[in-house]
Amino acid sequence: MPITYLVTQSSVPDEKSVFATVESAYVVPARSRMDGTILELEVHQGDHVEQGQVIATVGDRKLSLQINSYAAQVQAAEAQSAQAKVDFDRAQRLVTQGAIARNAYDQAHTAYDVALSNLKSINAQRSVVQQQVTEGKILAPTAGRVITVPVTAGTVVLNGDTVATVAEKDFVLRLEVPERHARFLKAGDPIRLESNDTGSTPRFGAIKLVYPQIENGHVVADASVGGLTDYFVGERVPVWVAAGTRTTIIIPGHLLTTRFGIDYARLWQKAGPALDVPVQRGESHWTARVTDGVEVLSGLKQGDRLLTP
Repeated sequence: MPITYLVTQSSVPDEKSVFATVESAYVVPARSRMDGTILELEVHQGDHVEQGQVIATVGDRKLSLQINSYAAQVQAAEAQSAQAKVDFDRAQRLVTQGAIARNAYDQAHTAYDVALSNLKSINAQRSVVQQQVTEGKILAPTAGRVITVPVTAGTVVLNGDTVATVAEKDFVLRLEVPERHARFLKAGDPIRLESNDTGSTPRFGAIKLVYPQIENGHVVADASVGGLTDYFVGERVPVWVAAGTRTTIIIPGHLLTTRFGIDYARLWQKAGPALDVPVQRGESHWTARVTDGVEVLSGLKQGDRLLTP
């Protein structure tokens, strides 16, 4: 008996084609922390930012006026405290000599304490205003790409207004699978991403999250695929996902020959010469048994033995 290949049936994933959208795993808004006007806008849509980078600067003219006012009040309070310190030191010397009454010493001591407290209060109020000026710098909340910038320089913003939205570096594919395939989806299932460029090698990934809710007859799932940074956020791409399994016949591709557009397989017969039987070729499949496998839709059955052409 010559060396033959035994035809058997194999279980393969039943792949379905769906569309997926390139999305950011997290989109974080950069918000203003004070009321004012956008003085400087440092970023534009599509720019890459690092966490803590200054995106924009919000200013308020009233704050500069308040700072100048507090600076003058601090100078006056420092002069008052210095005079109160001189009066207190003089009263302290005189009371030890018995030149003044104890009541006058206590008044000088109290006046000095009040002057120091007044100076501390004004400094604290000035620090509050200076902190508000510091909070006018809007920082990037995370590292990533700027998606939207709904303001321009000169725009008036309020506390909590969004100045920009930043998408994190990690992109995911958001799939919408028909609900009839929902029970087949689970985390860890492989997916195949078709490239838009003809002849390019497809990319592979895996489902990492299946949302437990059906919306408009579709199940939403997130998949991770490497190298999505060259896609636009919101771009739609075709994806193949496994929707269960099916039984089919897979044979090595080198056992098929093509003549005049028809595929043939050489069938060994126990009695009689080998026959070239026409078969219908399907998609290519890789299995542990057959590395160059090709699906055969018709023309062969389990138990047949094939010869090398």
